[in-house]
Formats: sequence, structure tokens, C-alpha cells
Amino acid sequence: MTARIDHSPVAGGGAAAASSVNRRFAGIILGNFLVLLDASILNVALPDLRRSLHAPLASLPWVVDAYTVVFAGLLLAAGWAADRWGARGVYRVSLLAFCLLSALCAVAPNAASLIVGRSLLGVAAAGVVPASLALLAGLFPEPARRSRAVGTWAAVSSIGLICGPVLGGALVSAGGWRLVFLVNPPIALIAFVASRGLAAARPAQPRTVDWTGLALSVVGLTALTYGLVEAGTSGWGHAAPIAAAAVALAAFAALAWWERKASAPVLPPALLSLPRVRADLLAGAVASLAFYGVLFTLTQWLVNQRGLAPLLTGVEFLPATLPMAVMPIVVGRIVGRVGARRIILIGLAADTVCGAVLALAGVHAPYALILLAEIALAIGSTLTIPAATADVSTTTPQQYAATAQGVLSALRQAGSALGVALLGTMPSLRAAGVTLAVVCAVTVGVIASTGRASARAGAEAEAARPVPQPERV
Repeated sequence: MTARIDHSPVAGGGAAAASSVNRRFAGIILGNFLVLLDASILNVALPDLRRSLHAPLASLPWVVDAYTVVFAGLLLAAGWAADRWGARGVYRVSLLAFCLLSALCAVAPNAASLIVGRSLLGVAAAGVVPASLALLAGLFPEPARRSRAVGTWAAVSSIGLICGPVLGGALVSAGGWRLVFLVNPPIALIAFVASRGLAAARPAQPRTVDWTGLALSVVGLTALTYGLVEAGTSGWGHAAPIAAAAVALAAFAALAWWERKASAPVLPPALLSLPRVRADLLAGAVASLAFYGVLFTLTQWLVNQRGLAPLLTGVEFLPATLPMAVMPIVVGRIVGRVGARRIILIGLAADTVCGAVLALAGVHAPYALILLAEIALAIGSTLTIPAATADVSTTTPQQYAATAQGVLSALRQAGSALGVALLGTMPSLRAAGVTLAVVCAVTVGVIASTGRASARAGAEAEAARPVPQPERV
């Protein structure tokens, strides 16, 4: 499939060209910063929001989770849309939508309308993430430079997740929960202006719309995320998470059957047939499961078992969260030099160590043991996720760039929710550690064997290539 690319010329060359690239790159980074900021900034505003709107207690979790569920459910569809209609258009329209919807959330009169607004914000967020990574691939075509750019992208985006609770608390103290939403429009508009001039790549012959595949993917991902969020909140003993899991399973089974006969499948076989892409998708999902599952589980353990105050609990997590703002930049440079596979395996091995350390923790585990687990978790997540993202970006054919990133982002969101639902409902910290260690160790084995099989297949193909004979004179 050929692509029609519109490159905006940069006058002056040299420093002017570099400045233009940096501005566009900042426009890409800011959009993802905004998406992750909104995933964490609202939590600390819930008490003030409840008092202001007289909201029932049962509605508060969904003021937060409506964003996550819709965001995860639409990531694959958003990536497909960016590949079909152009990543630049999808990205910039999503930024404007985020700006407008945030303003509407800020004036919501009740909890029900705020939940609807947060759901629509999830739609806009889904349009931002895969499209931005496709734009990044177009901005940095050289693989090593692209890997470094992905590391910077991941680090700055992570800052949004980390500083969300701090910024949210400051805004609530300054003027109430509505300020939490009013911080979004300026960031979205700056990102919109900075992203002006990004290359617009569109297929010369756009694929037929696979409406059935899109619908099944949205239903499956939404039901899966909803069920896992419900399980993490209320446990597996209720009907809602079990019913949602059954719907998700049925939708994914129908999607697999439909995609085999669809003329233009939403999940292209050419994409999923790549062993490195499959390994990257698995690594991203498991690393997200480990990070968010352990954070949730340790939070509950520190507060409920050790009796720590919420502020002190947050301080205790700094060894696990602060490296997210720095390490991905270093990882991006390392990946550009040694390749992603080794980095991914080292990262998942660190997550395995984290699980093994937690398996040794009892109710009275010393803080040194918890600190060791947090350090291993930080190493695992900050190595694996940026490396998998960079490898997908360099391995995937350009016409499927946004679709691939949509799949990776969707699986990472599902992995995050699964981590909370799986590890957070374990009877003890020790059981959660054993489960995590087993899951990560098995994943290391699967990805390592995939790498060996790919290398062996490449060597066999090279050996089977006919050797040119010298011409006779």
C-alpha cells in the first residue's frame, strides 16, 4: 500500500529545521502528557466533588473509571482510524475535542453529566495516543533516533501520571474540583499549535471500513476493561465482572472468526504475523500488569495491614514512580544501540524478581524488603514498556503504524486493569508476589523462545538463498 505524504517545508534549514522538528515533537509529547495527567489528576478531587455536587458515593468510582473504560475500549478502533484517515487529522481533532469536553466537564451540574463527560474525554484520549506514536514514527524515520524519541515521549508522558495527584491537590486547594478540568484546555491548545506542520500520511487507496470488526473490538475491549475494573473494586464474587468477562470472551471469539474472512480486517494479518510485534504486545501487557497491579496491592497492604497514612504511603512509592520520569530517556538510547529484545527480557526478569521478593513478605515485612521490590518494579517497567513501544514503532510497516500502537496501548490498558483485578484480590501480599513471579517468568520464557525461533528462521532463509555463481569468461 502506498502513502501520499504531505511534508511541510521548513525554511532556512539547519537550526531552523531542528527547531521546527523540536516544536512538532513537543506537540506530540504534550498530547500524551495530557492523556496520562487526566488519568490520575481527578482522584484527589473526589471528596470536594462529592460535597459540591451532592453525588452519591456509588457514583464516585465511575467519575474516574468511565474515562479509563472508554479509553481502553476505543484504542484499537482509534489506531485503525488514524491509519485510514491520517494520523495528523485524528490527533489534532482529538486535541480540540479534549479541550472542549474538559471545559464542559468543568461546568457539569451533577455526577451523571460528569460521568458522561468523562466518558467522552475517554473517546478523545483514545484518538490521541496511537495517532501520536504514528506521527512520531513519521517525524523520526531513522530507527535509532526514533527509539530515543520514544524514550523521551514515555518519560514526559509519565510525568503527567506522576504529577497528576500533586497538581490535582493544589488545584482543589486553590479553587475546587472544577479547576482540575480547566487546566486541560490550555495544554491541549498548546499541543494543537505546536503540532502544526506534522506530516500527513494517508493511504492512496483507503481500506474498506470493517464495521463488524470495529464493533466487535470495541465491545470486547470495553467489556473486558469494565469487568476487570469492577473485579478490582468489588472482587470476583459479584455478577457484573463475571458477566462482562463472558461478553468480552464472546466478542473476541467472534472477532477472531470474523477477521479470518473480512476483506479489510481491522487487525491486519500482516501485522499480527510478525513475531517481534507479537512479543512486544505480550511484553507491554505483562509489564503494565506488573506495575499497576503491584502499586494497587502494595497501597492496600501499606494502608490496611501496616496502618500508614495516605501521604506517607505516597512517599513510600517514590522509588517506584520517580524513575518513570527519567529512565525511559536512557532506555531509548540503549535500545537504539543494542536492540529492544535484550532490554525487554531484562525488564521482565526484574519484574520476576519483584514478584519473588514480595513472595517473601509477610504481614511484618521490613521496609527494606518492600523497597527492594519497588526498585525491581521500577527497573522492570521503565525498561520493558519504552523498549516494547520503540520496537513496535520500528518493526511495523508504516501503513499499520497507528493500528499497531492502538493494539499495544489497548493491551497495556487491559494489562493494567488485569493487574489490579488479579493481584489486588489475592488473599495476601505473598500470594500476589508468587502469582506475579510465575506470570513474568513464563512471559520471559515465551519471548526468549520467540526470539530464538525468529533468529533460526532468518538463518535458514539466509542459508537457503542461492549463492551466485561466478561468470565464466
